[in-house]
Amino acid sequence: MQNQLFLEIFDALESLPSPTVSLSIMKMASCLERALGDVFLLIGKKCPFLLRDLLASEELAQVFGHSVMDVLKVFIGSPHGLNLRNILWHGFASPQEIPPKYCSMLLLLMAGLGQLLKGFLQQTEVALVHRPFVTLTNLEDLMVFPGVTYEILSVLKEVMTKSTFMLKIMLPYWEMALVKFRSHRFADCTMLLLTQLEMGLRKVFAAINHCPDRLLTAESTALYTTFDEILSKHLRDGRVNQLPLLLGEPAMEFLWDLLNHQEGPRLRDRLSHGEINLLEFPEAAASQLLSFSLVLSLRFMDEEVLSMFKEEAAINLLIRLAGDYSSRCHPVFRLKKQVLSCEESIRIWPLLSLPEELGQESARLERNSEAYACYSLITKILRELCRHVPENLCALCAMGDTGALPTVPTRLLSPVLYLILFFIVLELVSIHIVCGKDAHEYQKYLKFLKSVLQYAENLVAYTSQEKNKWNETIILTHAALLKIWTFSETKQMLTHLAKRELEVQQSCEKTCKSVVTKNT
Repeated sequence: MQNQLFLEIFDALESLPSPTVSLSIMKMASCLERALGDVFLLIGKKCPFLLRDLLASEELAQVFGHSVMDVLKVFIGSPHGLNLRNILWHGFASPQEIPPKYCSMLLLLMAGLGQLLKGFLQQTEVALVHRPFVTLTNLEDLMVFPGVTYEILSVLKEVMTKSTFMLKIMLPYWEMALVKFRSHRFADCTMLLLTQLEMGLRKVFAAINHCPDRLLTAESTALYTTFDEILSKHLRDGRVNQLPLLLGEPAMEFLWDLLNHQEGPRLRDRLSHGEINLLEFPEAAASQLLSFSLVLSLRFMDEEVLSMFKEEAAINLLIRLAGDYSSRCHPVFRLKKQVLSCEESIRIWPLLSLPEELGQESARLERNSEAYACYSLITKILRELCRHVPENLCALCAMGDTGALPTVPTRLLSPVLYLILFFIVLELVSIHIVCGKDAHEYQKYLKFLKSVLQYAENLVAYTSQEKNKWNETIILTHAALLKIWTFSETKQMLTHLAKRELEVQQSCEKTCKSVVTKNT
């Protein structure tokens, strides 16, 4: 891949369109960071996450020498130097501000590093092992927009000249992003879009939070205004960030899913740190980002012009899909997905036949009194939980109805897992209530959840074919059910607190209505 990258950069230096030079430096910086990490691991054990820490490491100095590393720091690793990597990856520099000589120098540096590394490997007789590239995860969950069509590309090209979201000096980057998409260079397209989204959002952020000085600052003495601060709830001075209120929850959740959530693709991190094979970057990721960029840009146009674009069905669909977006990578969504998957697995469980030895063992347990005690507790807990199901979610009771549970005594695990799943669903519905718990109650609740998790983990071990400890499983299950029932009796589950909060709210509303009626 690096050989092809070098050839492309030579071509870029010959043709000299300024956006290509900036893009070449971005790609070289990310590939160089990945390669330097591989070299670091020849000596060190854990590669630093930040480029500045990697360049300052003694391990790399042993391979390349301190003077060489100092030159690299000047070009790409220090806010006191040119800091080309961060300046470009965070969208601060316009194409005209990056002369081709910087690209040429970085290219020569990389070639020189290769020669130094070759000598080190020959001298030490060790082999350089390249870490495998990262595969983007959960992309299928983020596919909310249809594939980008020629019509959408044409509209975006027109929007560029009319939306105030784009800075005019940055338009060459936007134009090149479209060219790269059309030529199936999806990683290049995404890199350019990410930097310009950050630039555009920084512009809006600075305006709406009344801090115009933060718009173009990339100083050695101050932290840059990057996605981290732009998308945060509060500013550094403690004030509420007004940008999320302006963009709205759907747009914020899309950006968080794409950039920040650990379960998401984290596109900017992956690309900027060289963790993704650029030649195999998925079209779907670039397509989603391109569609979102169009919708976001449309929001910063005159109403009259916007209404003209909305007349086109394809654009109207994109706007509607963006407005309906909800997080796919937030832990709550991931939990919901796992709950549904678990419910489906448990539902088809009775259709599975037990191995002969397990069937004999479980049949013997039909006469076990503790097993029947477990059934009694399951019924008791389910009935208690069903009393606290919110009115708008009464359908949940069908899941918690003991009549809907498998009733064959040999299937003890199925109903108890249904119970735990039902409990998780109810708590998930009221998850926002956890913020109302004080520190002591929160820790007690967390301890209870950990005990349920521990039970599930022990269940996996005890019921495995290697251990086959069914007597111990029933004892363990009975103890876990008692713990759940005891905690339920304290009325400290989120579903209990949610119902109590609702009752207080209804009481207040009733009182207010009564007062209003009397006064009238």
